[in-house]
Formats: sequence, C-alpha cells, structure tokens
Amino acid sequence: MMDLKHWKLERDPDGIAWATLDVAEAGANTLGRAVLSELGALLDRLEVQPPSGLVIRSGKAAGFIAGADIEEFTRIDSAAAARALVDKGWTLFERLASVRYPTLALVRGHCMGGGLELALACRYRIVVEEPGTRLALPEVMLGIYPAWGGMRRLPALIGPAAALDLMLTGKGVDAAKARRLGLADACVPARVMDNAARLTLLSGQPVRRPPLLQRLLNGPLRAVVAAGARKQVAAKAPRQHYPAPWAIIDVWERYSGNALAVPEGAPASLGALFGSDTARNLIRVFFLQERLKGFGKGADFSPRRVHVVGAGVMGGDIAIECALRGMTVTLQDQCVERIAPVVARAARRFERKFKGKPREARFALDRLIADPQGHGVARADVIIEAIYENLEAKRALFARLEQQARPDALLASNTSSLRIGDIATALREPARLTGIHFFNPVAVMPLVEVVQGALTDDEVFRRAAAFVRRLDKLPLPVRDAPGFLVNAVLGPYMYEALRCVDEGIAPATIDAALTDFGMPMGPIELIDTVGLDIAVAAGQALAGAGAALPRGLADRVAAGHLGKKSGQGFYPWPDGKVSKPAAGVPPEGLAGRILAPLLAAAQACVTHGVVADEDLADAGVIFGTGFAPFTGGPFNHLRTTHRAG
Repeated sequence: MMDLKHWKLERDPDGIAWATLDVAEAGANTLGRAVLSELGALLDRLEVQPPSGLVIRSGKAAGFIAGADIEEFTRIDSAAAARALVDKGWTLFERLASVRYPTLALVRGHCMGGGLELALACRYRIVVEEPGTRLALPEVMLGIYPAWGGMRRLPALIGPAAALDLMLTGKGVDAAKARRLGLADACVPARVMDNAARLTLLSGQPVRRPPLLQRLLNGPLRAVVAAGARKQVAAKAPRQHYPAPWAIIDVWERYSGNALAVPEGAPASLGALFGSDTARNLIRVFFLQERLKGFGKGADFSPRRVHVVGAGVMGGDIAIECALRGMTVTLQDQCVERIAPVVARAARRFERKFKGKPREARFALDRLIADPQGHGVARADVIIEAIYENLEAKRALFARLEQQARPDALLASNTSSLRIGDIATALREPARLTGIHFFNPVAVMPLVEVVQGALTDDEVFRRAAAFVRRLDKLPLPVRDAPGFLVNAVLGPYMYEALRCVDEGIAPATIDAALTDFGMPMGPIELIDTVGLDIAVAAGQALAGAGAALPRGLADRVAAGHLGKKSGQGFYPWPDGKVSKPAAGVPPEGLAGRILAPLLAAAQACVTHGVVADEDLADAGVIFGTGFAPFTGGPFNHLRTTHRAG
C-alpha cells in the first residue's frame, strides 16, 4: 500500500477505487502542496492498476474540501511563485480530467474553491442533500480567481452566464440548486450516497452537455456575455479597488479560462493579481473573519428556545433569524397587532429562503410564536431585549425578566448606545447580563457585538458568543463603553459628513466622495437609511444631551423628515428607493476629512480597551460598517498610507 498521510485508498469488489481525503491534524480538508502531491502519487498508483472507477470523497464530518490552503497564498512573494502554485493544481486537475476510467466527486458538506475545481475535473458529481452542502468558487472574495481549471470547466458545464454569476460574486449554491444548474449529476440523501456513487460510475452514462445556445455563448458569442458581465461588475466593483472580477471575465473571454496563458504584465496575469495590494488585504480580511468565528467555541451552549422582547424592526428581525436557524422563538410586545407585521415579514423571508420547499418554510414560520403576554420567558434559553433606547425602561424590564426567567437563562440587551453596566444595576445578579448588539438589517449584516460589562460573568459572555455563532454571525468581543466599537466610530464619521452639509457641500457630492473611496454607501444616504431621529438619539447618547446637533439634521428632524422611513430625509425616497441628484466634483481631501474622525475613534477604542487590539478593530469596522474591505481595515489603511507617504 501507498504511504499516504492525508489520503486513504481502497478498492471494492466492483473494482471501484475509493479515495478518501482526511487531512491530518486539521478540522477541515484543504488542498495544500502536500495534499496535492499525494493526490498525484495516488493517480500514479491507479495508472499502474486502473480501477473500474474512482470516487473522491471526504473523511471529515465538516465537509468535502474547504478549498486551497490560504496560508500558502500569504507566502507568495513573486509572479514566479504564483505561477508555480497555479501550475501545480492546473496540471494535476488536467491529469485527473483525462484519466481513462470514470471519476466521481461525492460532495457532502462544503465544497469550496479548489475543492469545487477538483470536483469539476471529475466526470461526474453527486451532491448530498443536507443543509450543510454548499458549492462555491469564492476566490474573488480573496482578490484572486479560480485558476485550477474552474474558469474553464464551470462555464462549459453550466453555461457562461450562470458560471460567471457564481465566480464574480463568490456566492454558493445548495445541493438542490447545484442539481438544477447542472453542476451536479444527482442530488441524493446521505443514506444512499455511496450506492448512488457506485451506480453512477458503473452506468456508463454520458457526460452532461449544456444546450446548444449555452455552448454558443461559451464559444463564438462569448464577447456578448463578457460585455454584459463587465457592465454588471462596473456597478459594484470598481476596477481600481477590485481587479479580480474584471480579471475573471478577461481570462474566460480571451484565454478560455486558462490563467497560465495570460502574458506576464497583463492586468489579468497571475503576478498582477496575486501580488496586488487588494489580494493581500482581502486575504488579511479572510483571516480576520476566521478569528471572529473562533469566539464562542469555548462554550458548550446550543440554545433551543429564544424569547425576544420588542417587535420593532430590530427585535422582529432578530426573532426571524433565530427561527430561521431552527430555534423556537417567542416574540413579545404590547399586543398582537404589533407582532403581526413581523410574522408577515417572516413569511415572506422564509418563502424566499426555502424556495420550492413549502414544508420547510411552514416549519420555520411555526417556530415563530406571537407571545404578547410573555409566557415564553420562563422556558427560554436566551432572552433578548430589543425595546427603545431608554435606560429606565430597560432597567424596569430586566428586573421583571430576571424574576420570570430560569436561573441559567442567558439575559442579553440589544442596546446600541447604553452601557450594559447601567442596565445591569436593576438585576439581583448583574453578572447575568451581557450585550448582544445586532446591526440593521439583521439578515444582511454579518457582525454582532458581544458586550462584556464590568460585572458580566465570563461564562455568560462565552455563551453569548456561542449563540451568535449559532446564528452564523461573527461575534466581536467588546468592552462596555458608549457606542461600543461600531457606533463609536460611525457617529463621528456621520456627524463630520453632516457638518460638511451645513457648510454647503451637497449631500450627493459627499456620498460620491466616500463611495469613490470604497465605502458601500455614502454617509448621508446611510443616515437617511438608519433614520435621522436615530442619528440624533445616538449622537446625544455618545456626546451628551447638550451637544450641538448639525443644523441640517436638527431642521429636518423638526420638520418630520426622518429619512427612508418617512419618505424624505436629505434625499427623497419614492417607493422606498433613494432619489439622488447628480453629484458635483468633491473638494480636494473631502473623503479624508470625513474619514479622519472614524479613524481617530477607532484608535481611541483600541487605546481604551473597547476592543483588544487593532486587528479586531479592523475586523469590527469592516464587518460592522462596510469599511472598504480592499483596504484591509482602518488601521491597515493607516499603516499602508503612512508607508506610501
């Protein structure tokens, strides 16, 4: 037998070879150099004694293959090194694709990046119908592209439009959608997956081919598809900030998906892309995200029942997310009429989420229970307060909740501006209270601040972080301080933008300056979206009730112009869509002026221990505010700017 560390090779009575990947001393399978080398050795062995077929599967419960080893990307220091890494994977997968015997990838769980490229090199693909099965080519999110054959094989398999959509966004598809797209040959339950793989290999069925039109679009008509793709990318990813999606289109259109064929020095070349500041910074953001995912692992806490008090936008959306993740949720407010809009909103969300699966949508909706009397408090594992920002009201509520709740129930406030320690004074056991601060919209924003007050018990804090991970969100540990991290940096940023409005600079011009910098939304549009009244309340909470408000903000609030929710703020919002005039030419340094208070506030948060270090501050500001990811975060941006200067 072969001396393999990461692979196990077995043959069954039908002559089928089963190659099981189980990367040693790792929680998930990744395709590092050693793993790829062993796969090459495995193919050598099978070349000597060809099997009747080859199944590639995972030995990990966590999933199929998470992708390439990202750590190896950080060691690429030249165009030659980038080419060597790509050449190794490209050559190996070309070899896999050309073997004489049929091959099949049996995909259960996540199948990402290089893992999907390996699966694409197989003749067949079977996916297991489970919630955890997900297929994606997310390389664009790292500022690079899928260079081991994915840019060639995926368009040839499912058509260029669908393939480019997956590659340019990095978004994944579940097992059912993979089957509908033609990415998978079959979608089967776990109990029959091995037999399905065996029967498929032995069937001799022809390889799937897309319809004629798709083949034409992938051939003589690809220029038409490429032009449409570039138009879509231009609206979301400026080339100067995010070169990877542009490079994907170029490599597919001009070089048939072969990155090795791109001449060195070209914008889409391996050296240009892998060596770019954007790739370096986005890979940094990836590791920051992984660090956030690590919080909460120290607590053995899997809540089943959640009680949410407050059926406003935030409380309602928190309840919906919990129900979506399989928890039973009781939602409390003053009357059923206040809760009914949340239930209607949930029904629409679940219908979209479980498209084509009405039973799952129904089950999710059944888990969301209107509870105006608060009967769910006594049975809840987690109790979340999401009422209006008033200290005395929150203190009175938690005094009642503590009496009704189980002694081991997690008590949490979604406050955005009040101190957890001030709220906790109402409790007999203040150590029970923590902050779990979600951001609007809850379904979209990945970050949740987990707040440890001065008296919050460490285990309570860990359980709160574990709960956030259960929702598939990113927990950011923060200390108890006004605005915590995200609002503490957003407030000065937005108020500086408002002062610019007071000075006569048009809101659209201000927004254009910041979106040109790389922010996903300008600060004035953000204020309109959040609500001008919320901006006032947050500003007073952070700066004190006596602090002077920007004139334009105060005047509009006095006139009832509260932004998107009232149909008019700094901009009109017909039918809930912003209507902006043309932007003027921003004054020189405008973006830097407006960003300066944000950067200063982030530094203050680190200095005063609101977050543990600069890396966590970068992570929090990126995932909590949308701060231009290609910069690597505010501190990384400052360091880079200073080096360049």
